[in-house]
Amino acid sequence: MKKALFITFEGIDGAGKSTHIPFVVGLLQQAGHKVISTREPGGTKLGEQLRDLLLHQAMHLETEALLMFAARREHIAQVIEPALARGDTVVSDRFTDASFAYQGGGRKLALSKLDALENWVHPHLQPDLTLLFDVPLEVARTRLDAARDPDKFEQEQSNFFADTRAEYLRRAAEFPERFRVINSNRAIADIQHELTQIIASVLAA
Repeated sequence: MKKALFITFEGIDGAGKSTHIPFVVGLLQQAGHKVISTREPGGTKLGEQLRDLLLHQAMHLETEALLMFAARREHIAQVIEPALARGDTVVSDRFTDASFAYQGGGRKLALSKLDALENWVHPHLQPDLTLLFDVPLEVARTRLDAARDPDKFEQEQSNFFADTRAEYLRRAAEFPERFRVINSNRAIADIQHELTQIIASVLAA
């Protein structure tokens, strides 16, 4: 029986991470894993309703963080934990590192408050692998400028994304055992070659 894995994709808006999720899902399926692909905020009926509010409704910063973790608690209870218990592998487009990066780094919410929420909502659950897609800010901005109907985060200014990126990289340095930082400012084929090697090493561990 294949070992169940919890794999998360992270990166600032415009980093290109979502492009590579189907590719990694395919690699895992080829290796014999049953894969549940999901996202945050979202992943459940309630989570998707909260996603719409979080991405488009102005609100107090602490309300935003609390709603992010409320959606996450539902996501864990309804999707992530049941899938892992069945032996399925979960691939999630964002998880708690995104809260530290966006609400903590970008919005300047005290990291101690995010630590408290993380310890409350999932004290014993962490990804086995976090793929952090990293690009220079100007590259991300060019990609975002071409996007249609940007959400409230995508409309933020460059300094917000600089601080968000810095917190992502700080997290990666703090937890090197699970983070792999991917230079996403390259050809898709080159990125996928690296992803193939990373997944192969994780599966062989």
